[in-house]
Amino acid sequence: MVAFLRLALRRVAMMPVMVLGIALLVFVVLQFSPTDPAYNALGESASPEARAAFAEANGLDDPLPVRYVAFLGDLLHGDLGVTMSPSQPVTDRIATAFPLTLQLTLLGLALAVVLALVFGVLSAVYRDRWPDQVFRMLSMAGIALPSFWIGVLLIQQFSLTMPLFPTGGYVNPADSFSGWLESMTLPALSLALPVASSLARLIRTSMVTEIDRDYVRTARGSGLPPFLIIRSVLRNALVTPLTVLGVKVGYMLSGAVVIEAIFDLPGMGKLILEGVNGGDVGLVQGTVLTIAIAFLVVNVVVDLLYLLVNPRIRTV
Repeated sequence: MVAFLRLALRRVAMMPVMVLGIALLVFVVLQFSPTDPAYNALGESASPEARAAFAEANGLDDPLPVRYVAFLGDLLHGDLGVTMSPSQPVTDRIATAFPLTLQLTLLGLALAVVLALVFGVLSAVYRDRWPDQVFRMLSMAGIALPSFWIGVLLIQQFSLTMPLFPTGGYVNPADSFSGWLESMTLPALSLALPVASSLARLIRTSMVTEIDRDYVRTARGSGLPPFLIIRSVLRNALVTPLTVLGVKVGYMLSGAVVIEAIFDLPGMGKLILEGVNGGDVGLVQGTVLTIAIAFLVVNVVVDLLYLLVNPRIRTV
């Protein structure tokens, strides 16, 4: 336990450094955007004097290091600036949009884990037989198809051909849970299928490796029920897929941006598109930074879970 706490504290202590690096990268990249904030804020009819006054008032003429330090100071106080039009705090817009993106990601993750476990376990149990061949073909197709294309296919099949789900829009779960589930099912499936396909292949490979070990043959020779043997094998086989889970969650967070645009969901993806289309650098900067920090937090949590399930690396 002492070794686990030491490694956990080391992971957590690195987070502020990584956040500073992420903030620097996002800030520098967006500062070289060709968009003129003064032009977007004041409009085409603004005079050069008005634009110069706007740039001076907002520190746009300051050197890049000075602007970065000011940006970090505002960030430490939870201030990500204001949107161009209408003028609203970026944090308020993110506070409204991020919960939807989080809902979509978590629902997609839950579906991906369930599908991956079912397909991966059945494929390993029926190794080299027809269920294994079918599941492997399905997983290959799921990996090959991008999530946005899957979303388009799902809309075509289950919203237009068979109108079982809406083509888009969002229903707050507080207003109607069934309506929320209907509005989120297809977007969550679009995110889940590629991740489930990849994880299922990892689970199958790990389980096949474990099934061939001596302790499984001993357990079978001792007459243990197959269910208990598979449960033990699965517990040991999940260590490797768990290491990939953090990256997959990050993939789903970033993929949710595109899926939200396809299904017209008012999440972080819509904010980014709004900021890009409107030339609102502050809005884009705030949303991208929030998603990047969320990705970092998820990876640290997964690292800690990996430390819990794999005691061998606690001695590192």
